[in-house]
Amino acid sequence: MTIDRIGSVDPLSRLNKTEKAVRTEVKDKSDSIDVSIEAKKSSELLMAMESVKVAPDVREDRIAEVKARLQDPNYINDTVVNSVADKLMDLFGI
Repeated sequence: MTIDRIGSVDPLSRLNKTEKAVRTEVKDKSDSIDVSIEAKKSSELLMAMESVKVAPDVREDRIAEVKARLQDPNYINDTVVNSVADKLMDLFGI
């Protein structure tokens, strides 16, 4: 029986052989991303929700304006009363 030699007898001989590393080319291209339309809409919605959370529940400036108008006796007339009544009826579906 004959045994043919396949490789080197010294197993460390292949570890000593190192290949040169291939250098990658450096590109002058800047990084960029593309954002989908759905992501943009989601971002806008999130920003709107944050704005609503920060906003006060009661607008003091509007309350002061309405109080000032109600103090004026010339403000409340038939036109204003009819307009408010119509809006209330529409609101309740009457």
